[in-house]
Amino acid sequence: MLELLNRFPVKDAAQFEIFLQQLEPTTPRLYSISSSLETVDGEIHLTVARDKFSIEEEWKYGLCSDHLCSLKPGDKIDFYIHHNDQFRLPDDGQDLIMIGPGTGIAPFRAFLSERETVGAGGRNWLFYGDQHFITDFLYQTELQQWKENGILHSLDLAFSRDQKEKVYVQDRIREHSADFFQWLDNGATLYVCGAKKMSDDVEKTIRDLLLEQGAGEQAENFLDDLKSKGRYLKDVY
Repeated sequence: MLELLNRFPVKDAAQFEIFLQQLEPTTPRLYSISSSLETVDGEIHLTVARDKFSIEEEWKYGLCSDHLCSLKPGDKIDFYIHHNDQFRLPDDGQDLIMIGPGTGIAPFRAFLSERETVGAGGRNWLFYGDQHFITDFLYQTELQQWKENGILHSLDLAFSRDQKEKVYVQDRIREHSADFFQWLDNGATLYVCGAKKMSDDVEKTIRDLLLEQGAGEQAENFLDDLKSKGRYLKDVY
């Protein structure tokens, strides 16, 4: 603050106070909870990627992610719960299609954990990916175990940098277009979590496959109808 005051052209304290009041407050960082109280009562799990970027050849780190990554066991922090009533599990018997590359996996880990604990009967299909299988496969052991024990009916992975041509989750969706459409047509709820650009690319891919699978003139309205019925839900940033 003293450094900022020294740089401020007006030394009058009142004017400086007015200047400070005009500054935008720090935007809250909202993280999807990646655990279920049905499974780990009294705990909240988060999936955090430490943001790292360069400004004028100097490495900088994300304000909140860097703070969280620097915490030690026993440290205390202030936080609040931001309720999202529009991004929740449906009835136990309903099928789910979940698309969440990178840290977008967070809510789906919670969903799968809860469905396993309560014995939900609906099928679960997850599309997940990142850059590299070896370094970026978050919750690999848990996801593979859920696949083995049948909690995950299908697990499709897309690690974009592990081959010459980049592969993304929308490419995996395209590979399974017939089954994907059948799940939706039979009542599955569709969830997307992660970066907005990814979400836009996924939605375009789904609209294209609806046309390919014979949705015809209704293809353009199919996803809009899912949204109105609460069967197409997004948590994007």
